[in-house]
Amino acid sequence: MARGLAPASSVPADTRTREARTEELLGRLQCCTDDAERQSLTEELVEANLGLCDALANRYANRGADRDDLVQVARVALFLAVRRFRPGEGRSFVAFAVPTITGELKRHFRDHCWMVRPPRRIQELRARASRQGQELEQQLGRSVTTAELVEELGVDAGLVREATTADGSYRPWSLDAPVDSESGTSFGATLSVDGDTDQLVDRLALQRALSGLTRRERMVLKWRFEEGCTQAEIGRRLGVSQMQVSRILRRSLGRARDALTEREPLAG
Repeated sequence: MARGLAPASSVPADTRTREARTEELLGRLQCCTDDAERQSLTEELVEANLGLCDALANRYANRGADRDDLVQVARVALFLAVRRFRPGEGRSFVAFAVPTITGELKRHFRDHCWMVRPPRRIQELRARASRQGQELEQQLGRSVTTAELVEELGVDAGLVREATTADGSYRPWSLDAPVDSESGTSFGATLSVDGDTDQLVDRLALQRALSGLTRRERMVLKWRFEEGCTQAEIGRRLGVSQMQVSRILRRSLGRARDALTEREPLAG
């Protein structure tokens, strides 16, 4: 016997009753032309299959979404399935409703359950990486390296790294989460102190400003302001005159200053 199929005698009586009631209501709905009666039949169909919604919603419980929200999404999807289903096309209503409801549940996770929502392509690649990574681990009998996952997925290594780190955006760690059971140290206690945090914005802005300079310009700025070299010393290192070094410094500082004062575009 094919997997997933069971003899009629093994199907619970309440399930057979629900399926029979569903078929009856669908037949009446197909022949009905009165709007009020169609609405009533649709409501009966939804009520008869609410247990199916709850069962599918329970499959996705404890994954970062509130169960009541999942049940609500599943029931709305059931209503859509009732309206879209056409009897006599070779499959039962349940066979049509289950993928419809499951698809809406997955869409709810994709669109509404990220704490920090990455681009859709990263979300989809994350799901692929997780699924194919597990399959590859079973084949190899060990953990999969990033290079092996990149080859399996056939995408850029940078995208794979983004996808694998996106888990932290979906369900971030709590600051109170313990990282050392013996000392009781929390995750929040391991973060940088206030002074480092205050300087973080300035460091990021400076990094953005310097990224627009050439390698030579960045090197000159490092020699001048980090190592304290004179313009004459820098000129000897580069094999140019002190006047040329002065021009490089003036041009580099001007471009960096313009980048720091430039207003960043709003996200989106």
